[in-house]
Amino acid sequence: MGTEQQARRWPRARRRLVSVLTVSFLTLGTGLAHFTAAAPASADPMKKCTRTTGAIVAVDFGHWGGPVVRGCDATPTTGYELLQSGGFSTAGTEHDGPAFICRIGNGSFNRGKQYPTPAQEDCVLTPQATAYWSYWIASPGQRKWTYSPLGAMSRTLKPGDVDAWVFGGTDIGGTKGRPTFTPDDVRADGGDPPDPGDPPAPSVPPGSVDLPAAARWLTDRLTNGQRVVNEGDTVPNYLATTEAAWALAAADGESPAARRIAAFLGRPEHTDAYAYPAGKDEAPDATAAARLALVAEATGKDPRDFGGHDLLGDLLANVCLSGSDAPQPVPGCTTKGDFRTTGQTEGQALAVIALLNGDVTPPAEAVTRLARLQCDDGGFPSFLILDGQVCESEAGSTALVALALQRAGGHKAVVTKARSSLKKAQFKTGAWPAVSYSVPGSAYATGWAAQALRALGDRAHADAAVSWLSRQQLPGGGFAFEEGTPDPLLYATTAALIAGAKSDLVTLTTKEPAPPTTPPTTPPTAPPTTAPPTTGPTTPPAGEGPDLKKGSAYLADHRRLIQGRYYEGSPRFADYGLTIDGAYALAATGHDNTTLRNIVDFLDKGGEDASGRGVHDWTKVGTKYAGGGFIGKAAVLAESVGRDPRAFGGKDLIAALARGVCPAATPAEPRKCAGKGNYTYATSVFSQSLGVIAQVRAGETAAAASPVAYLKSLRDPSTGAWPSLIGEPSDIEVDSTAMAAMAMDLLPDAEAQAAVDRALVWLAGQQLPDGGFPGASGNSVNSAALAVQGLSLDTEKYAAEIAKARKFLASQQNKDGGFNVSKGGQAGSDVRASAQAVGGATGISFGTLTRDLSGTTAEPVPSPSGPPASPSSTPVIITPGEDGGTGSGGSQTSGTGGGGSQASGTGKGGSLAATGSQVTALAVTAVLLVAAGWGATHLARRRRETDGGPA
Repeated sequence: MGTEQQARRWPRARRRLVSVLTVSFLTLGTGLAHFTAAAPASADPMKKCTRTTGAIVAVDFGHWGGPVVRGCDATPTTGYELLQSGGFSTAGTEHDGPAFICRIGNGSFNRGKQYPTPAQEDCVLTPQATAYWSYWIASPGQRKWTYSPLGAMSRTLKPGDVDAWVFGGTDIGGTKGRPTFTPDDVRADGGDPPDPGDPPAPSVPPGSVDLPAAARWLTDRLTNGQRVVNEGDTVPNYLATTEAAWALAAADGESPAARRIAAFLGRPEHTDAYAYPAGKDEAPDATAAARLALVAEATGKDPRDFGGHDLLGDLLANVCLSGSDAPQPVPGCTTKGDFRTTGQTEGQALAVIALLNGDVTPPAEAVTRLARLQCDDGGFPSFLILDGQVCESEAGSTALVALALQRAGGHKAVVTKARSSLKKAQFKTGAWPAVSYSVPGSAYATGWAAQALRALGDRAHADAAVSWLSRQQLPGGGFAFEEGTPDPLLYATTAALIAGAKSDLVTLTTKEPAPPTTPPTTPPTAPPTTAPPTTGPTTPPAGEGPDLKKGSAYLADHRRLIQGRYYEGSPRFADYGLTIDGAYALAATGHDNTTLRNIVDFLDKGGEDASGRGVHDWTKVGTKYAGGGFIGKAAVLAESVGRDPRAFGGKDLIAALARGVCPAATPAEPRKCAGKGNYTYATSVFSQSLGVIAQVRAGETAAAASPVAYLKSLRDPSTGAWPSLIGEPSDIEVDSTAMAAMAMDLLPDAEAQAAVDRALVWLAGQQLPDGGFPGASGNSVNSAALAVQGLSLDTEKYAAEIAKARKFLASQQNKDGGFNVSKGGQAGSDVRASAQAVGGATGISFGTLTRDLSGTTAEPVPSPSGPPASPSSTPVIITPGEDGGTGSGGSQTSGTGGGGSQASGTGKGGSLAATGSQVTALAVTAVLLVAAGWGATHLARRRRETDGGPA
């Protein structure tokens, strides 16, 4: 995935925001969230969205002194539709059309004025990475925002999902600049219907826990900053040490102290001493193994390789298959489903959570064992009792089991009863007692109960608990076990700190998709091996790999390829970058030369789409915004199929590239020229590389000397890899390195060839155990395909890595022939991912890609038609006008929220980068992401209209 991929993420989120039926203001200050309703006349009222129905979107206008405006869609489909239906107007860029959302407005803020304003951003090209609308998502129950790997059009919403849009200050990889509010701050209240007999939340003044003070208190308890040692002892208190790690990770996801603890506990001698007291080859202490696994999960370590043990595997292997009444009872097994040696409810629940958060399904008997412990009052005991034994519930045990069962799913009635039990046991002060018959409030019990109720949707009860905790915090930052006692205790402080952070044990140990430090720049969709011009299909590399014939058919399908000639970025707007990507892929495989010819003819004759735009409205040749990457991308296609790049689409692309070589940086227009040799508006390594390839392939080596020198200067000297962006800080990445290596490989000088060798060594070192490669969307199909192209520059040396990567690509191919965006991401075929996968799997470099189209016949180009513009294919501007709303008129301007990176009607857009011609990593991505999902949204909206539902 490349720069284009990133760019498309943003638009997608906007679509979903559009369906927001009710708009509210969220003003964040001193830890409190205030909501003011402002529902558009045609919007669903906010009450129709709960934690289990509908979806919520929040757009933060704080960059301009405005509020966070949220809205609800009771029948969610995509992120883009959510944005539109919620009363948000959008505008795209002149370069990409509505597909890339450049501005957002809402009638509830400043009379619907769209931001950024034209004075702040002209929205001709893709905005820079430091000033754009970033898209964040949270699934039901998720307490932290994740930077979306998909665009709003391609992300399919589920009931209870929450989206957020934040402007500026976010890098394109989503590694910083998260929303200042949490998903819970903007979620709808409620969730599963509470028991009618449940009491209301206590009425108490607001309050918050001083998290830094509590974290400092905990850190001060650590010996050598890595373990807890009880006073008078010399050996670590391992159990307390794990608690400290969880709490510190909750206070700060990147806590150095938490990571030091994990490193200490992960040393084999300490893992063995704590979790394997009977011997490292014997069954573990299940509670200890679960605790260590959760520490690993909370700090980014692997619980399947921790301290020399596979903790999760050992837990699974030690679930009791029978009980103490078996003919030959197993030591440590009271009944079927117990984790051996646990004995306590805590250990059983922790083991279930650890397995689930490590992507391992626990045995059904182990989960059922927890559910069967429920007492008559809905609570849970602290011991693994048997049927008929006395059941005395405790708040801490009840909270932990409720968290585990909610995470496991399938026990809704049990969880609902546990929620009621906790709410009924809550004091009017907001506290819970340590045990049911106790009078003072307990920070330990209150901390656990608050965690569970917040996770289950009872935010008001959890907030009341945090209010009580805030009044119990001692001067040093710690918490006593019960109110009225002066001495702070570690166990009480850890539970209170996690609750005060508005987190819970499940959330802080759940793996979040790690966004790449920088999204890959626009990648070319063609493969690498040197092959002479051919008309027959390319013979793929040996070994297991994707079905290229089936993949080519997916790309050529007229349900995606409009009139058999172009993909749409949004209704009636061609996505020229994606169209060229598809052509690269078809040229690489040779499985459908007729369709390839149609695409090339369409572009060569100007490429007029249904909106009246042409291919050079995209390249901007002849204007002050001419983009070297866009021009280079089109020129490489012409060169690959035997057309003249000096007369393609009516323009001399090679001359345009030469004119676009910057003589120096332009500080007043930083996006235009970052330095001498940079092509104008080539803001990514992908774009620069495409320009170089085009010039060198055209025999203009001398004219390319300055761009080549500039491309070489961008290389990281310590690794030999290339970053994503030009002119802005960004990290080295697979996509850009592979692309730059393809460009360097065309050059005969020793420096260039040495650069290729180093780049390939670095690329090979990035391969993941399953054969994939890290990219902007996670374990990325796009990045794996580009890596195959790069490594295929030296097939003999990297044959094993190539074979492994092609096998990975095959695992991501769907029945329709298309490919997923990433492993473990949203399932479903994506045109951009598929184009890159199909072309990349052949191993042919963009520098050598050649396809002879002789023998094909020109077919008439149909006149532009396509779906008519209508309210269901362009964003509808809705003015929030509910009583109390501040905006009067809505933003009636060009609500041009766009389509998606997916070709029309597919409904599955990808967050992938197109072959590098986008202006910035953002641009590329945003356009792609949005475009992809237009079809699904369009169909869903039509279906809703047919069914009589709100559209």
